[in-house]
Amino acid sequence: MTVHALEPLSPEEIKAAAAIVKDGGLLGEHGRFSSITLLEPPKGESSAPARHAVALVYDRSTGSASSVVVSLSEASVVSSTPIPGSQPAYLLEEMAECIGLVKSDARWQEALRKRGVDDFDAVQCDPWPAGNFGDPDEDGRRLLRVVSYVRHSDTDNGYAHPIEGVVATVDVGHQEVLRVEDHGVVPVPERCYNYTPDGQMRTDLKPLEITQPSGTSFTVDRNEIAWQKWRFRVSMHPLDGLVLHTVTVDGRSVLHRAGLGEMVVPYGETSPGHRWKNAFDSGELGLGRFPFLNSLELGCDCLGEIVYLDAVIANDQGDPVTINNAICIHEEDYGILWKHFDSHSFTTEVRRSRRLVVSSIHTVGNYEYGFYWYFYLDGTLQLEVKLTGVLQTMGVPPGETPVHSTLVAPQIGAPVHQHLFCFRIDFDIDGVENSVYETELSGLPRSDENPYGNALVPSTRLLATESEAQRLADPTRGRQWRVVNPNRLNAVGQPTGYRLVPGASAAVLLASEESAVHRRATFATKNLWVTPYAADEARAAGYPNLSAGGEGLPAFTAADRPLENTDVVVWYTFGVNHVPRPEDWPVMPVEYAGFTLQPFGFFDQNSALDVPPSTNGHCSSSS
Repeated sequence: MTVHALEPLSPEEIKAAAAIVKDGGLLGEHGRFSSITLLEPPKGESSAPARHAVALVYDRSTGSASSVVVSLSEASVVSSTPIPGSQPAYLLEEMAECIGLVKSDARWQEALRKRGVDDFDAVQCDPWPAGNFGDPDEDGRRLLRVVSYVRHSDTDNGYAHPIEGVVATVDVGHQEVLRVEDHGVVPVPERCYNYTPDGQMRTDLKPLEITQPSGTSFTVDRNEIAWQKWRFRVSMHPLDGLVLHTVTVDGRSVLHRAGLGEMVVPYGETSPGHRWKNAFDSGELGLGRFPFLNSLELGCDCLGEIVYLDAVIANDQGDPVTINNAICIHEEDYGILWKHFDSHSFTTEVRRSRRLVVSSIHTVGNYEYGFYWYFYLDGTLQLEVKLTGVLQTMGVPPGETPVHSTLVAPQIGAPVHQHLFCFRIDFDIDGVENSVYETELSGLPRSDENPYGNALVPSTRLLATESEAQRLADPTRGRQWRVVNPNRLNAVGQPTGYRLVPGASAAVLLASEESAVHRRATFATKNLWVTPYAADEARAAGYPNLSAGGEGLPAFTAADRPLENTDVVVWYTFGVNHVPRPEDWPVMPVEYAGFTLQPFGFFDQNSALDVPPSTNGHCSSSS
């Protein structure tokens, strides 16, 4: 069977790629695989006969990293490129090792004894990315920081019992605990807060069942999905997570690729046990890897007539690991699509909307992130992130109220923080030659031409260069960004296009410009960046792990390249400004964030006129 060039690597291909790297002498005794992924072919080569993989190799003994491209067809190494000064995502074995190192450290044990904790087996240790704060003793080291919690049982929620003020910094390169900080004893909260209610479960919630007796309206062929006028491919990337490829509607191209370009979770608590916390869950940890990627369950994570896709991800040793049911595909009813009651003829026409949902869920430490792509019948495409899980917590002395955290329970604070996501969206609107315009709406002062003062004027401005295309959202003016093909016109003579509509979650980084996280997460200081397509410009923060900053989008856009009528990539940042509330504890109801891609002049009229009415005979005058 012919394998499409954009199909994910199979278990056999991952094994073969690892073997080619090893046989080529490019791994070494202490070498590990940070990732092995498909080397996606250049645009327009979807039927390329050769398959290539790229392995990100990390040598634990020297701290050096390299990107190795192998030909699976010819079983040979194509290239090996060093990545000087860059640290790939942490290995799972490094995170496991650092927990053992901390628990056996006498300084850490003594700090816990001061707090009345001497059963170290009952302590939950969470490794965190260390960041980069310019400390001389941390320079050149591969570091993790570890914070700890008490668990009263195997199923207890450890975040209810934070061991405040104790932070261990571990050099996983040299396998040593660099230091243990003890910032003063705060009583460990004793009360348990687990996920069961204080009283009985509700008894009046009746079952809700969704059935499709005639089957689903979509088809799945390996990793290609077809639904209504949509056709696209989907994959799971170890860093980017859920990725869309070659998205078309009605046979016309819309997107070449769309996926997470980076994310950062900066915490706003200034106390020494927390002020260093800012996690790049994609570039530092790899949320598409095992064990962060969830296996989904019918009736729990997804409801209805479901088709699942498995994901195959390489582990640290280069062995394939299959995550069953990693991607969920199903249809949802979504209310009315369009409706009109004609008061002259007393007739009604109404059509119901539905959407195709493609989703995955990832657990990173205490948080869950669900990524949901929605495809609609009228050509609209939406990305929604669902945030849930358990808050990051801190111990608070009795009677005190923290300034940069909120009390969610007695003696338990949850730091104020942000969740910021940057999506890399490679547009191909009717082809690769596209331009980006900013649009917004303004009111005009009263004048002879505007005697009632009611005039509204839509304005459109070409973002001609990379510097012009670094923009903030402005909901007061309805600011949006339209990606058009100037060489393809619709029925009214306008260029065909799609517009990016910010959601209510158009957040940007709020940390000071002098902060370390500002330097490392510069991508998050703007909602919009636009760059010309370059295959090697894939990560919004470059390699953020232990980086001092300046990589990614700041470096990509430094040349201020032209953007008009070319192959453009849009980077959009959004997120949640999270001031925790007691109702977020002990597990957080879902928060939502995202954006919408909506056809604007892409079609000549409402493209959903051909959606048939429901079969009950009451939704159409012609029924």
